[in-house]
Amino acid sequence: MRRVAALALAAAICAASLALRAPAPAAATTVCPSPSPSATATDARTCAQAALDQLTQRLGGDLAAALTTQHHLSDTVAAATVRAQLLAAEVAQEELTIRNLQNQIAALDEQIASLELRIDNERAQVKALARAMYRRPSSFLDILASSGNLADALTATGDMVIAGQRAHALQERLANDLVTVQADRDARQSDLDDEQATLDQVQGSVDELATIQVQIDTLTNQLAALIAHIRSTVAQLPNISSDVAAQVTSLMEQQEANLSQQSQSAAWALAGVGGGDAMALMALPAGFGPYGLQLSWPIIGGTLTQPFGPTTFALEPPLGQYPHFHTGIDIAAPSGTPVLAAADGLVVAVLHTSVGYGNYVIVAHGGGYFTLYGHLANTQVVDGQHVVRGQLVGDEGATGLATGPHVHFELRYNGAVIDPLAYLPPR
Repeated sequence: MRRVAALALAAAICAASLALRAPAPAAATTVCPSPSPSATATDARTCAQAALDQLTQRLGGDLAAALTTQHHLSDTVAAATVRAQLLAAEVAQEELTIRNLQNQIAALDEQIASLELRIDNERAQVKALARAMYRRPSSFLDILASSGNLADALTATGDMVIAGQRAHALQERLANDLVTVQADRDARQSDLDDEQATLDQVQGSVDELATIQVQIDTLTNQLAALIAHIRSTVAQLPNISSDVAAQVTSLMEQQEANLSQQSQSAAWALAGVGGGDAMALMALPAGFGPYGLQLSWPIIGGTLTQPFGPTTFALEPPLGQYPHFHTGIDIAAPSGTPVLAAADGLVVAVLHTSVGYGNYVIVAHGGGYFTLYGHLANTQVVDGQHVVRGQLVGDEGATGLATGPHVHFELRYNGAVIDPLAYLPPR
């Protein structure tokens, strides 16, 4: 099994499904004017109540966003657990393969030593026979005269020649066997070196995963603290001035947006670890250039309903300088239409949620490429499964944040979202 270097972790800002929801712009808080001589106590109470209601509603939305991020983060934790199990199984398999190769090499070393000993023995016997023949009379007439018998002379001479021929043939055969066994041993050593390199790479993925799991644990604790803080603030609103409450709310919204973005990055980093493992497993192509990937349409006969890029659609999250950015393309078809893998690859994420992308699948294709299939009614693949172009990954649906049946098809290269249309054939 040949292995290649693991992919670098994807750390770019993630899109709608992993974002779950972009933080809503801070709603303006009602500011009650300074009381005028004509203002009544009822007017003041009404204005204060309106401001309180606005802040309560705003905090309710913030709490919902934080809970949504927490829900998605729990899905990421579950995916990380599955990834850890897959990597642990791969480490165990590699260690077993290495032990088997080491045993084979040890057996071949013993065979080589035995052959070398037999060759040395045969070489010594040939030398002894040569010395014996040298000491005997050098001519047939001398042999005949010394034996006094023609039959005995012929037998003595023939036995020496045959013994010499057999000894030489055996020595050559043993030498050829030694060459064959040595070549086999060298091949097993090469396999062992490759498997050891593979084990080191998979262990590197294990270490990367451990780092991501620590980040996820930290995010989980921070989210729990933020949710508790939001709930506490809601409970204390009647006792806090509207100005202070508005400032606290803005700070919590910024924190929620930051934690949501970190959660998205952790989810894509996790997929990156899976892609690296896939590359190591040689379940993916050796690598494409930035323009070498060719995709197939994930839905046959669908209608492109939203392109890639900046949009005015409020549900789309911000990206860079754009307040709303569609990170993939939407393809609509009748509900239940088969959604197909756009290229050969390895499934590195299968999640079922009620927010964001809803039910979705991420496939690693090698060379830093990933495709995502979102809003599926159901999924037909499992994490770690190898898929080929055109293989069913799920059925089209409207799960998550979807306005109707369609598939959100997303392409990423080394963590950055890119327009899939550049890699798809003309309709």
